[in-house]
Amino acid sequence: MTTPSDASLSRLFNPGSIAVVGASATAGKIGAMPVSLLRQHGYDGRILPINPRADVIQGLPAAPDLSALDGDVDLVILAVPAAHAAQALERARPGQVGGAVVFTSGFSETGASGVHMQEQLCAIARERGIRLLGPNCLGFMNVRRNVYATFSPAPANGAVAAGGIGMVSQSGAFGAYAYCMARDRGLGLSHWISTGNEADIDVADCIEWLARDADTRVIMAYMEGCRDGAKLRRALAAARDAGKPVVVTKIGRTQAGAQAAASHTAALAGDDAVYDALFRQYGALRARTIEEFFNLGYALDTWKQRPQGKRLGIFTISGGVGALMADDAEDAGLSLPEPDALAQARLLERVPFAGPRNPIDVTGQVVSEPGLLLATADDMLADGRYDALAVFLAAAGSSDTLWPTFETFAREMRSHHPNVPLAICALFPPDRRRELERLGTLVFVDPSAAIRTIGAVANLADKNVAGQTAADPSDAAPAATSITKIFDTYNEVQAMEVLRLAGIPVPDCTLATDADTAVAAAARASGPVVLKVVSPDILHKSDVGGVKLNLHGEDAVRRGHAAILDSVRSHCPDARIDGVLVAPMAPKGVECIVGVHGDPVFGPVVMFGLGGVFVEVLKDVSFRLAPFDRTQAMAMIREIKGYALLQGARGTPPCDIGALADALAALSQFAHAHRDDFSSIEINPLLALPEGQGALALDAVLIPNAARACGRSASS
Repeated sequence: MTTPSDASLSRLFNPGSIAVVGASATAGKIGAMPVSLLRQHGYDGRILPINPRADVIQGLPAAPDLSALDGDVDLVILAVPAAHAAQALERARPGQVGGAVVFTSGFSETGASGVHMQEQLCAIARERGIRLLGPNCLGFMNVRRNVYATFSPAPANGAVAAGGIGMVSQSGAFGAYAYCMARDRGLGLSHWISTGNEADIDVADCIEWLARDADTRVIMAYMEGCRDGAKLRRALAAARDAGKPVVVTKIGRTQAGAQAAASHTAALAGDDAVYDALFRQYGALRARTIEEFFNLGYALDTWKQRPQGKRLGIFTISGGVGALMADDAEDAGLSLPEPDALAQARLLERVPFAGPRNPIDVTGQVVSEPGLLLATADDMLADGRYDALAVFLAAAGSSDTLWPTFETFAREMRSHHPNVPLAICALFPPDRRRELERLGTLVFVDPSAAIRTIGAVANLADKNVAGQTAADPSDAAPAATSITKIFDTYNEVQAMEVLRLAGIPVPDCTLATDADTAVAAAARASGPVVLKVVSPDILHKSDVGGVKLNLHGEDAVRRGHAAILDSVRSHCPDARIDGVLVAPMAPKGVECIVGVHGDPVFGPVVMFGLGGVFVEVLKDVSFRLAPFDRTQAMAMIREIKGYALLQGARGTPPCDIGALADALAALSQFAHAHRDDFSSIEINPLLALPEGQGALALDAVLIPNAARACGRSASS
């Protein structure tokens, strides 16, 4: 469905007329480049130079300002100093201009005066219904339509091919570099966009527009940050729903944005962890290096059929490189199933000294027996046990004699096995590499890079299943309860009641204000009990002797009650003590930690990991942005390295992972519904019981947002 925003951006990015304010005939000037590029590359729309001091510019009639134009203009390029940009745009009539690209720097990136000028420019644009790209940006290119609304010299030195990759960058310098890299790698672009200061149009707007653009199949984005998390989520959801993979390079991989607070979650959920969670949740591929950024874009664009799973077949003319590729495959999360036993026997009959397992080593025999290449692949792939095939041919790719064999192999692979994408690692001359790519085959020099790329693309199959979360958090189901008043502080009993109302299993517990009440509560339990101090001022009770476990009988409960109070008063003499919690001892299970941290851009972020005292040391945790469903929660649980412990290890029974997922999803819904009420929520431990027995929250810390707290009472 086309939205008004789509229409306005389409007018900007696909203009039928372009006015260049500050147009120049002097080579090298910022206003000369777009006019020159548009003419050089054959733009077939109207080009309207604007300059009050010239009647003709680069052979085109010029007007003094926008008001002098007799018709509407789809796009205005502002190539004038920052101090004159607003005035130049103000000359446009309301409704006359669809969009504007502002090249000039000197706006918000320079300080207070620049911020004021940028706000003036935006106000005029809004008043006249103009969408703004920039300021302080390199502009954009619509490669298929020959629109070069940029002053970058990159396209003057050779245009990139038209293709299916839409590229958007917050950095103009990186964007220009990426354009040249795409040209050198032979990648075809549909659009190239730099967003600069993002006064109006940001990276998220561009991703969402590219997701609906018929010419774009793959989106590549370079990001430095985000101010509107909800918009970026909608954009990534739009790309996912359109079946267009997004490759992102996000810089700033540090924990600097995390505020270390009382909760483990706040200490662990750094800014970069949140972005990682975002990209995982919406099925975007994060590239950690520039090489990986381009390899992923290349693979996604070249392969029309992508791997539908992680089963990789490898065959090679070098056993040593095959072993290297096998190691890389394991690192990339790919499996290497063996071929059918009969297929192995047939290969050994043909080449007795071959290695018939996966990786298959056909040795240099392919040089003297060219048909071996396709015959081995056909036999290997006949029963559908592989999702992709990687072939290492070493320097044989440079052989003129063998080239017809390799070309036929790629062509026949596409015909015989259209659902099995192929990557060949070899040294091919550029023209032969391009021919293989035209046939849908990836070509790499480095076999390790090939395997890493296949592994990342194969992960999309999982992400397309696990990524089915609400496109817009406002679509999420309501939380189980709505709290109308918020405590200024929460003790554990109050926190556990909130969790119960949120749909998270909690044990029956009693707040005992004296020893007699504790003894009576313990008598009602069917077995041993635990005693824990209840205080809104003590977050980690065991550190101050505030917990006693496995108590039987009246005497043990009385002694435990007294010992807790004595220890706590000794360690924390000023702490408020509301009483002692009495609860049945929990059954055996695996301790997990679950928490919520409020991110300033994306809102509540849910964390999951194995619990206990080592969580801060091991940091084996996963994150998701709230809200999400049970499917996302299951994916989140499977991501941690300790997942094997939940599946059952060393003779222990498997845990009720489904119950854990239900608790995570319920907490995410609650956190989203109360995103303005709590700065953090932590459950440690959330006990994962044996399969079929559920999960149980044994301790909780809730920290409300101070601005929303309204006294010492709460209700639901």
